[in-house]
Amino acid sequence: FSPEGRTLASASDDKTVKLWDVQSQKEIKTLEGHQASGRSVAFSPDGRTLASGSEDTTVRLWDVATRQPKAIGRGHRNELQDVAFSPDGQRLIASGSDPKYVVKLWDVETGRDLATPGHERHHRRQLKQHNADK
Repeated sequence: FSPEGRTLASASDDKTVKLWDVQSQKEIKTLEGHQASGRSVAFSPDGRTLASGSEDTTVRLWDVATRQPKAIGRGHRNELQDVAFSPDGQRLIASGSDPKYVVKLWDVETGRDLATPGHERHHRRQLKQHNADK
């Protein structure tokens, strides 16, 4: 959901990201660009940017107002699983199925890779389980 709750985003096996009007339940726009199935989406805290992660190993940042791509993050070796914005919306973390380097930190404004912390795969599973327990 977007921060104001009026728009929903979904990633799909048809390689698209769709924006939906929550009240009418109608599609607003289909965003195209991924070369493989979509795996995850997240709105920035201010609702201006949408991030999508895909099996094509890319993170795409979309301008929600214009519905155009802002940046494409490359560098993951395997498919992406999750994307999440920092509370200030300036950074994005993307986790994937890379055997050793599961997470990457991206600058939202530039699309630049800021860091690739070395985390083993089981740490990501533990984090997801911890979040599910909340």
